[in-house]
Parts: sequence; C-alpha cells; structure tokens
Amino acid sequence: MKKIKSTFTLSDFIVEELNQTANELNEKKSHIVEKALSLYFDYLDEKIADKRLDKLQKGETKTISANEVFQGL
Repeated sequence: MKKIKSTFTLSDFIVEELNQTANELNEKKSHIVEKALSLYFDYLDEKIADKRLDKLQKGETKTISANEVFQGL
C-alpha cells in the first residue's frame, strides 16, 4: 500500500492526547491516526447503510432488479 503524506490541523487537546497515547504505546502517531480513521470509516459505513435502508423502506429509493443490471452490462 502506498503511503501519502498529508497535512491537517487538529485541536490542541487532540494532539496532546495523540502524543500521550503514542508515547504510552510506543507507536507512531501516524499509525494511531490511520487506525482511528479506519475504525471511524467503518462506523460511517454502517451509518450510511442504515440511512440507505431507511430510504428504501420509506419508498424514497428506487430499486433495480438483477436482470436489469445484467442487461445494462
């Protein structure tokens, strides 16, 4: 997997907690941030799926049959 450097701004208390956690666990800050974001994206995926299911149940989303999909291919 390719690693990309990125610069962003965080609240001072988040940076302090990140520094303390990295020191305590003897891990790189970038590893902790990457893992935290990965877990958070999993959580967001679940929220998005719930939102889409809710729209489907309310009839706000049109479904397409598998046959229609295959015909389009």
